[in-house]
Amino acid sequence: MQKKINTQFLNNKGMTLLEIMIVLAILGGLITILAGQVTSRLAAARVKEAKIQIAEIGKALDMFYTDCGFYPEGGLADLVTQPTNCTNWGPDPYLKSIPKDPWGSEFEYEYENGSYVLHSLGEDRKPGGEGTAKDINSEEL
Repeated sequence: MQKKINTQFLNNKGMTLLEIMIVLAILGGLITILAGQVTSRLAAARVKEAKIQIAEIGKALDMFYTDCGFYPEGGLADLVTQPTNCTNWGPDPYLKSIPKDPWGSEFEYEYENGSYVLHSLGEDRKPGGEGTAKDINSEEL
């Protein structure tokens, strides 16, 4: 008497190539979606960081004004080292060093008619722009 072997259980050793390809396609799609979300949130976080840095530099400029009676005319370097025309500077530097924006560029400082404007050129490092490439300045905070 011959035993009937159930062939259904004989080919039960692993996944087929097609099944593996389907799983990889699903994982690739999920990674693509998540990478886009992470990238956009990182860009938005850098914009927020630039705004915070501009506000902090603005506070240092206001403390300088309180002590010296004018805003720095020599640029942001006057917040790190004492200018010769301010006798009431300090006793500590208003900034330890001149920070760079989140994209690695210097903040631009303009002083006119007794007031200042601080700005970052944004992600593209060029004037103007849209979205994360838009300029960020102290007048808009």
